[in-house]
Amino acid sequence: MKKVLFLTFALAAVAFANTGADADVMNGWIKAFSVLAAGLGLGVAALGGAIGMGNTAAATIAGTARNPGLGGKLMTTMFIALAMIEAQVIYALVISLIVLYANPFGPF
Repeated sequence: MKKVLFLTFALAAVAFANTGADADVMNGWIKAFSVLAAGLGLGVAALGGAIGMGNTAAATIAGTARNPGLGGKLMTTMFIALAMIEAQVIYALVISLIVLYANPFGPF
């Protein structure tokens, strides 16, 4: 828990750091919150994807253990499901990169 709290404060310090180059204070706030939103959004997406992939693999292993004859079909279905789960995480990555580098929320 201490590591998570330390990491949160470290990321917040980087996000709220202002080099003094920005004359507009609001512009700095928008950048800071954009970094936080991108990091948290991608982290939650990766966590959800990992949980979903774990559940998918566990269900496939349990199904193959119950009926070994269906192992091939279950494996094919599992790979399709894993690809769809991973696609959602990649979509979150793309949105995070858009928020960071082509930020639609403020004039940069």
